Amino acid sequence: MTRTIIALRSLAAIFLLSLSAVAAADKDPVYTGVFSKNALKGYDAVAYFEAGEPRKGDADYAFDWQGARWLFESAENRDTFAANPERFAPQYGGYCAWAVSQGYTASGDPTVWAIVDDKLYINYNKKIGERWSVDPKGFIVLADGNWPKVLSD
Repeated sequence: MTRTIIALRSLAAIFLLSLSAVAAADKDPVYTGVFSKNALKGYDAVAYFEAGEPRKGDADYAFDWQGARWLFESAENRDTFAANPERFAPQYGGYCAWAVSQGYTASGDPTVWAIVDDKLYINYNKKIGERWSVDPKGFIVLADGNWPKVLSD
């Protein structure tokens, strides 16, 4: 009986340690949310540059990159992204750029965006987007200094 109790306690301890290791694991380099693997919540990363606005992508035009599924509104946009994903993917993996500038991560809302020096930045919500717009280049300097360290904090 004592051996059984010791064995069960050992198994429970191993289980709890494995849970804490999972909880302490690094965040994904591309923000996809909890229940999806879609980058930019399914918005087309190329559309920000080509159309000047966020546009929803279509699963028929998907491309997998950096552990995330990227959706596009056309095969042309998908192929453009696939040829040079670093050019079109949002900075900081689509996490809120302002949050990264402050030393942590937060979800990004793909409808709150800015292109600065030909790079795409996403922010948490409109209020944070307004805060970001006061000094985007200053916040970029701060965020660049925090990225990618914030993924493991």
